[in-house]
Amino acid sequence: MSNATTDQGQSASSKLGRAFWMLCTMEMWERLAYYGMRVVVGVYIAQADEPGGLHFTQEQRGSIFAWWFVFQSVLPTFTGGLADRYGYKKTIAFSVALKVVGYVLMAEMREYWSFFLGTMLLATGTALFKPGIQGSLAQTLDEGKSSKGWGIFYWLVNVGAMIGPPLAGYLRGEGWSWVFYGCAGIVSLNFLMLFTYKELDSGSDKDQDFFEVMRVTFRNLFEARLVAFLLIMSGFWLMMYQLWDLHPLFITDWIDSGPVYEALSGILPESWVEAKERGTQVKQENLLNLNAALIVLFVVPLSIAVRKIKTLTAMLGGMVVATVGILVAGLTQSGWVFLLGVVFFSFGEMFTGPKKNEYLGLIAPPGKKGLYLGYVNIPVGIGGFVGSKLAGWLYGHNGEKAVLAQKYFAEHTERLAELGTTWNGDVEGLEAAVGYDRTQAYAALCEHLGKSGQEVTDLLWQTYSPYEIWYPIAIIGVVSIFALLAYNRAARGWADMNK
Repeated sequence: MSNATTDQGQSASSKLGRAFWMLCTMEMWERLAYYGMRVVVGVYIAQADEPGGLHFTQEQRGSIFAWWFVFQSVLPTFTGGLADRYGYKKTIAFSVALKVVGYVLMAEMREYWSFFLGTMLLATGTALFKPGIQGSLAQTLDEGKSSKGWGIFYWLVNVGAMIGPPLAGYLRGEGWSWVFYGCAGIVSLNFLMLFTYKELDSGSDKDQDFFEVMRVTFRNLFEARLVAFLLIMSGFWLMMYQLWDLHPLFITDWIDSGPVYEALSGILPESWVEAKERGTQVKQENLLNLNAALIVLFVVPLSIAVRKIKTLTAMLGGMVVATVGILVAGLTQSGWVFLLGVVFFSFGEMFTGPKKNEYLGLIAPPGKKGLYLGYVNIPVGIGGFVGSKLAGWLYGHNGEKAVLAQKYFAEHTERLAELGTTWNGDVEGLEAAVGYDRTQAYAALCEHLGKSGQEVTDLLWQTYSPYEIWYPIAIIGVVSIFALLAYNRAARGWADMNK
């Protein structure tokens, strides 16, 4: 058997081939940089008391994340067809260049629109990278190796995702710009990786021009069953991505991980913890990193165990477990209970995440695997956009500790009378009413009340119930579960969809 045949995954044997492993490694480098940055960037953008942060509002953060999702997750719908047409390697090389520029701009720009530009360049680079890598990977996997291959791919993605957060935590201890420059350096390794395997032919028509590729993209997209599936999954990804995008701020504000630190103080590296007003806390990125660690440990055996379960059935079970995890993690101040929620969520993700790629990879027509695996990102784009906007508003009005400290001054102290001001109930008017901006309010309230940081945090939790922001997010997840259940029942009569 020739090496070329092995590399292109056409063998009936169980070997996955060199190209498969090189592509998985490239995805691991890219995800290491991305997840390391993403789990801390929300804190950098909007955390009110973060030294060196941008201190944008929660709604500004929500808008940045919303459009980030659109560029990163909807664009692959179109770039997938382009990757099939113009070549996977060229697409990957251009995407890496865009990502490097994006990271550099994010390191240097501190105004809203210039920082926004950096995130959009990074998102566009990711939109090109995804179908280039996944389209190549799909060419190495036949149906007999599909479940195993995507499971291993998902595992290596999470190896990168597991290494990234503690690395980012260490780098931000050296200064925020180090996080972004470090990510730019890591993702640049993929320029070298392109020389480690042969280009994989997509089988698509190379004579098509750009507009013909776009026409085919749109024509295939508006297939009723595909549209229904993508809309249903949008609700799940709306819920799922708030674990990573909103929870970093929620943990920083509300979760007391002091008991976790005390129990593991002889084990945790110094760079994994930080001193806060409430005492020594485990950094939020390292609490959330339990998600990636569990997936690294269990996703491959779990993928093998469920390989004979119908794809949509496995996804349905995963959505139920993930929804339970969101509620457990969101309705507590306890670091240990939060970690239990992450355990539930992680196992739900392991049922759902790899199966969505497997499903669309199996039903994709010949020559259109990159195109169809571009479609898989649409629910992430829709759910991420709506979820980011929703979470930005919810957290900015009802969840952020700094804003609730301002509210407490306005509603439960004599501050307004002392200043001779009034407040009309609008969050945007709080700073003018109480005389403290978001960066000052919490520390000022601690001083005013003569209470410790943990005591004031508990007081605000009990007074304003910030955990209620998770209710509408979980409800959307529940609606998606019932919609997928109905879809799954209907799919039993569709031979080509009953995977």
